[in-house]
Amino acid sequence: MAAACEAGLRNIAITDHDTVDGLRHLYENEKDSVKGLTIIPGIELSAQTDGREVHILGYNVDIYSSQLAEGLVEISEDRWQRLVLMLEKLQELKYDVSEAEVLKVAGASSSVSRSHVARVLVKKGFFPTARIAFDELLGEGKPCYVPRYRVEAEVAVDLIRAAGGFPVLAHPLLIGDDAVVSKVLKLDVAGIEVYYPQHNGDDVQRYEQLAELHGLLKTGGSDFHGIAGRYPETLGEFVVDDELARPFVEAMNNDR
Repeated sequence: MAAACEAGLRNIAITDHDTVDGLRHLYENEKDSVKGLTIIPGIELSAQTDGREVHILGYNVDIYSSQLAEGLVEISEDRWQRLVLMLEKLQELKYDVSEAEVLKVAGASSSVSRSHVARVLVKKGFFPTARIAFDELLGEGKPCYVPRYRVEAEVAVDLIRAAGGFPVLAHPLLIGDDAVVSKVLKLDVAGIEVYYPQHNGDDVQRYEQLAELHGLLKTGGSDFHGIAGRYPETLGEFVVDDELARPFVEAMNNDR
């Protein structure tokens, strides 16, 4: 939050993968200390359609929703199992990384991820950056990659709606198939992420047209993960127009 304020941001959405733990901590401990910054509570759910991985953003979710919490339990349990399998693969390749070390980096988060593993690998000197650790070991198709559990996109959308949120299809270009993108947009989604670091001018135009065709909100985001070597590396390096946040900010104000 301090970095966002320093970068001059006025609105920020926090959409951690498959968890709202960070948001709960923020709201319960530090939210009042953040001045001049509107925080949109969200989540990013890992899902699939026709065997393709798709990510569904949920803006304005109720982070205390019991339905959302129940839906995240199964995802969280799978992440633990995924970590065990990943560590087994690392040990087989003589990368001495323990569960305790990863959990220390992850802190109180219930959403343990490859990023936490990558940070341990960097800390222990196996790789100079987390990005290189992903490229050589942890990325899809690499020796220590383990697929994550993914719910059907329709289930993810319904879960976000049940928590009072706006479901938005994230980074459609990364899906790699616009037929799948179109199929997801026919679900009960509210928008599509048009503006994204990896979208070029043609991509933006194509997804703007899809949004208009389906009568959906056009959203954008930096997808900032705080990983060295992954653009954007700092908050504020990639920004979108504040106008894109207006529907979510207005919904938050109406709920007060």
